[in-house]
Amino acid sequence: MNEYKKVLIKNLWTENQVIVQILGICSTLAVTNRLSNTLIMTLGVSLVTAFSNLTLSAMRNIIPRKVRMITQVLVISFYVIIVDIVLRAYVPDVSKALGPYVGLIITNCILMGRAEAFAQANPPLISFWDGLTAGLGYMWVLVVVALFRELLGFGTILGFQVMPENFVNWTIMVMPPSAFFVLAILIWVIRGAQLRISTKNAQNAQTGGANK
Repeated sequence: MNEYKKVLIKNLWTENQVIVQILGICSTLAVTNRLSNTLIMTLGVSLVTAFSNLTLSAMRNIIPRKVRMITQVLVISFYVIIVDIVLRAYVPDVSKALGPYVGLIITNCILMGRAEAFAQANPPLISFWDGLTAGLGYMWVLVVVALFRELLGFGTILGFQVMPENFVNWTIMVMPPSAFFVLAILIWVIRGAQLRISTKNAQNAQTGGANK
């Protein structure tokens, strides 16, 4: 359980794929203007990453090294197609709003990164957990960005009016470049907090060692 906990903390916080490793930010531009679109897109990424990791980990000993990358792309593509079909069948409006970006999940660096860095060297169950938590780490960052963009750009959250009627919508928040500004501020705040925490822990460790 300690190993699973370490993977969870690492993917959600200390080595978050977006905040720390700056991966998967292309979709930040595309899908974060509406919170509902962001939730579905990031949920799709989480599931694809988890099941891709599970499959590739289970196959890791039989995949020839020369075709490893091609196999990873094929497995990821398979799960992306399933997600796309499910969205088209059950939430066609969201599928239409997301457009080609669902299919472009396959180009998300996080998926290939977790497959190559973790699934290729670890058992299936922990690889599934790594993929799922990496996706959830990606999800919470994009959800925060989408929350601010929709609130300030449309005055709504999940389509429900939140801001007063006389609130003037920030047009820039609807435009794609605003995602980079919001994400940059978020990274600045979180990385600053992480630095302060790590510095404090280091000082406590030094103090504890000196006391001994």
